[in-house]
Parts: sequence; structure tokens; C-alpha cells
Amino acid sequence: MTKFKSTALGLTLCVTGAMTASAQELTIAIVNNGHMINMQTVAEAYTAETGVTLNWVSLEEGVLREQVTSDTATGGGQYDVINIGMQEAPIWGAAGWIEPLNFGADYDIDDMLPAIRNGLSYEGTLYAAPFYGESSMVMYRKDLTDAAGVSIADNDSWDNIKAAAMAIHDPDNGVYGACLRGKPGWGDNMAFITTMVNSFGGAWFDADMKPTIDSDEWRAAINFYVDLLGNYGPPGSEGNSFNEILALYNEGKCGMWIDATIAASFLTVDGVAYAQSPNAGNPVGANWLWAWAMAVPAGSPNADAAKAFIEWATSKEYIQAVANHPDFGWGSVPTGTRASTYAYDEFKAVAGFAEAEMMAIESAAPEATDLKPYVGVQFAAIPEFPEVGSAVAQEMAAALSGAKSVDEALAASQAAADSIMREAGYY
Repeated sequence: MTKFKSTALGLTLCVTGAMTASAQELTIAIVNNGHMINMQTVAEAYTAETGVTLNWVSLEEGVLREQVTSDTATGGGQYDVINIGMQEAPIWGAAGWIEPLNFGADYDIDDMLPAIRNGLSYEGTLYAAPFYGESSMVMYRKDLTDAAGVSIADNDSWDNIKAAAMAIHDPDNGVYGACLRGKPGWGDNMAFITTMVNSFGGAWFDADMKPTIDSDEWRAAINFYVDLLGNYGPPGSEGNSFNEILALYNEGKCGMWIDATIAASFLTVDGVAYAQSPNAGNPVGANWLWAWAMAVPAGSPNADAAKAFIEWATSKEYIQAVANHPDFGWGSVPTGTRASTYAYDEFKAVAGFAEAEMMAIESAAPEATDLKPYVGVQFAAIPEFPEVGSAVAQEMAAALSGAKSVDEALAASQAAADSIMREAGYY
């Protein structure tokens, strides 16, 4: 019988009814991405072994963030386990919104990739355990680039990226040169746009935390973005984020996609090749760093049971459970969290993206720099960023759709961000 060890409960969970009645049921809010959906199937074994019923609330990324933030901030108590990421974990941990996580020796926290662990911690304490981690990279159809006589290199220039997109763009046959996020949201279109702006030498804020959106660097990046997608992207790009583009790619409609490394786990078309994210002369921040992680809202009456579930769901044993599951296998294991995953020969045999993914994660630069005087790559690690990012996201979608000019969208973004930061007392 499989045993699930729980330091939170101080026992080994191996029989139904091992928990008290108050811990027999957990409500878990998850993002509706592939690995999270798979977890619902794999976790049936957890329920069978422990007797704990798992109620899943699967939400689109933007909706999840809104609902989880509102419920956690107000102590609503709707969820026992929540999906959050690197933007929220240290801030919410410092504010006391979520519980610290302390697991037993078998969990092997030192196996966790340092960049991922650090991004989910506050003052050395882990507040959210990573279910999967990611950076960003170029995923492209090598059969199309070869046929067109073009190539894509690691950290290629944006001009070469545009040239490749133009060469493989064939809308008459349903193939678009570049598929990029356009759906508004601080973690949707702004995740990609921010890394592009970084690579053009721009940043969200200056050293005094004043917004720098209406700048030459932002203007160059956004004009390039709108031009690239407008000419070589699919129609309606302002409505596309991760899941929409994944579907397009697997339908053979995308020649190139620059997005989360985790997407490579779910690509089903043949001939995909990978390259490190492009830049415009400044590689710092050209690829993002993120983890979808699990946390326990403070004051949850089921905190011990919630921590026990998280310990299992983010463990080496869980990765083995996915690998051994008849519906999944090594090609479906969540990646980007543990060094040990990348050491399995079985994983390396099916994960042609593994080396590129690890390189992207290890090269991401979330630390503050002279250019980017705040922590975070595709976000700023301040409480106000979701509001700022969401406001700007709407303006960027308007520029992409043609509802506003780039200059109009940048001016409105600058004004909105300035108002939010002034109200928050930054200056």
C-alpha cells in the first residue's frame, strides 16, 4: 500500500479515516492548466488512502487570482488550499495571510531548485510549495523554419525573430508566424510584454518607484509587439493567453510561440525546437521566472490537513505517481521544481525540452538591478503591482486590437500607474 507521510499531522497516512472529521474534506482552488487538471486524477489515490475528500475549484488564471486574493485578504475561508505564485507568496507571507510551510526530512526541500524556492519564501521561510515552475523560451516549428531557410538562435535579436515570423507566416494555409499573449491581465499579456520591455531596456518603475511606462524603451517595445502580432499573428490575438495559444499550436496554426517553458510538456505537434528568449540588446529580464504553487490561507480550520496534502502533491513521490500513472507517464510530470526530476533517464528520454527549460530557469534574473530596481522579472514584487499591471494590461490589449494608438495606450497606462502609486504613498 502506498503511504503518504505527513509531518503536519505527525503520522503516516495509509488508511481511510486517519484524520479527524474536521479534516475529512478540503476545498482546493487551482488554475485550469494541464498539470493542475491532471492532479485531480492522480489525487484520487490520495483520497483512497487518507479518506480526505478533495473538492476542486478550477478557474481561469485571471479569475483565480481575483477570487483567491479577495478571499484570502478578507479571511473569507472559502478555500483550504490555494494556487498562488511568486508575486503573491512572499508578500502574503509577510502580511500573515498564508501559513508558513515546514515539511519533514523525506520531503527533501534542498532538492528544490534554488530560484524557485527563493521566489516562494519570505526571510528564508517557505510560504508556498511549488507544484511546477517555469521560465519562458521560444518554441518553434523547425520544419517550417527549415523550409523557409531561416533559423532561430538562443537569445536571438527581435529583428531576427520578426524575420523568421515573416518567413513562416502562411495564413492562407492556416499557419501564423508568431503566437503571443494578448489577453489582458497582469499575468496574461503583461507577463510576455514585461519581459519584452525589459529586453528593450525598459522597466516598470525607476529607483524612486515612479512609473516609467511612457518612455522610449516602452514605446519601442510596444510598437514592435503590436507590429509583430498585427502582421504575423493570428486574428483576435487580444483574446489569447496560454490556454488559447496552446490549442492553436497543437492545431498546427502557430509557427512560433514565446511563452512559459511548461507549455513544452503539452505540445503534441511534431518537429518542435526550442531556443532561449530573444532580447534587444539587454538580456536581463528577457525570460521570466514563475511557479504555480500551493499555499494555506491563514486561520484555515483544516490547516494541518491542507499542509499534509501540499506536502504530498509537491513531493518527489507525487512526480513518481504521475510517471507511473497509466493515463500519464514521464512526459506528463510537472517540471521546474526539483533537480531530481531532471536526473531520471526516463524523463530525459521523453522531455526534449528539459535542457532548454533548465537553462531558462537558471538564467532568469529576478533580483533588483540598476535597470530594474525591484525584485521580479515579469512582475514587480510589490503589493500594488496586480492593480498596476491589470490597468496597463487593458491598455495594451486596446493598442493590439487597434482601439487605441500605442502612444495613447502608453499615456493612459502611465497616468493609471502614477495614480495608483501616488495613492499608495510611494511618492
